Amino acid sequence: MTSVLYISYTGLMDPLGQSQVLQYILALGRAGYRMTVLSFEKPDALSDTTRVALVRAQCKAAGVAWRPRIWHNRPSGTLATLYDLIAGRQQAIRLAREINADIVHCRSYIAGLMGLAVKRATGARYIFDMRGFWPDERVDGGIWSKNSLPYRVFKLVERQLFLGADHVVSLTRAGIREFEAFEYLRGRTPPSSVIPTCTNLEMFPLSPSETSANDAPDFTLGYVGSVGSWYLFDAVAQTVARAFEMRPDARFLVITKGNHEYVRETLLAAGVDLARVEIHGAAFDEVGAHIGRMDAGLFFIRPAWSKRASCPTRMGEFLACGKPCLTNGGVGDVAEDINETGTGIALPPLGLDGVVLDNLDAGLQQLFEMAADPEMPQRCRAAAEARFSLSGGVRDYAAIYTWLKQLHP
Repeated sequence: MTSVLYISYTGLMDPLGQSQVLQYILALGRAGYRMTVLSFEKPDALSDTTRVALVRAQCKAAGVAWRPRIWHNRPSGTLATLYDLIAGRQQAIRLAREINADIVHCRSYIAGLMGLAVKRATGARYIFDMRGFWPDERVDGGIWSKNSLPYRVFKLVERQLFLGADHVVSLTRAGIREFEAFEYLRGRTPPSSVIPTCTNLEMFPLSPSETSANDAPDFTLGYVGSVGSWYLFDAVAQTVARAFEMRPDARFLVITKGNHEYVRETLLAAGVDLARVEIHGAAFDEVGAHIGRMDAGLFFIRPAWSKRASCPTRMGEFLACGKPCLTNGGVGDVAEDINETGTGIALPPLGLDGVVLDNLDAGLQQLFEMAADPEMPQRCRAAAEARFSLSGGVRDYAAIYTWLKQLHP
């Protein structure tokens, strides 16, 4: 049986971890891989004994061993991360020896550094599941500058993560094209696979909306997930305002864990009538039911260079539930996926701060028509099954595990 040490600096109890870490791990455990997970959990999450017990029970039922550590952000972000890195690296090496790990599978850069140490100490094969160009995301997000010491250090780290990898996983085809062009990888490019952010189709079932443009008096536009940062909620608010003008029967449903006051303020500033808006928080296992109330999904992402390696989780969730999307291009494979499958509209990007809202009326009109098409739900679901299904992602990860084990027994 293949023994895998999976390292994630994202906690299994974080919203992102629930969707993009735990689901994969449980499925791989059920598929017969001996999975051991080292994750970094927020202190308040670990203090919730009921939730901890639930995750432990889920892992145990799938044959997964979970070894959580506390995630630190004090005394400062950099020093706390450095502490987590050093302590986590030592624990990862001990765990790999304890379980006789064949493979160390690392989610993003901090985990990748731990995994590279495991490879050097134990000989385990190392998968760099890059998730995105993290140092450049920090620059594009305004956290670092390209002249800063942290950026320069992590670009050197990035070089080692790629050169040391036995296999690289990218969320997008665009991401692979970008790193394959790195000068230091010429003639030394590691094997790679594209596995996008996947959706558990059982948790996001195909369900016709309660309000259809064909047979009901209103149209519900929906938004799911975090706001701010990479997600351009100002542009979303402008779009909602215009949708309300074009469709007096339109409503807007927002499902997000926090920042509800920011959502209200941004919508008000754009002239949106809040009487036609619902804002709710929801647990991960409740999101699919909320999407079922929508007729179409809406999101915009800042189209920076680093986002060429990004794949928005919410797109797969909307499509799985049968909802077409209005979004922007210039991010990962989003425009390519939407245009090839005919499941939405990708407006052209405009710089780093928004989308071409001059095309908004035409885009919204197309979205209204798509949502009214009785064949659209099945088309969206088929696209999700073909490109974003959890089962497909697990199958691809299993193929990588099998290849590495056979190549390096």
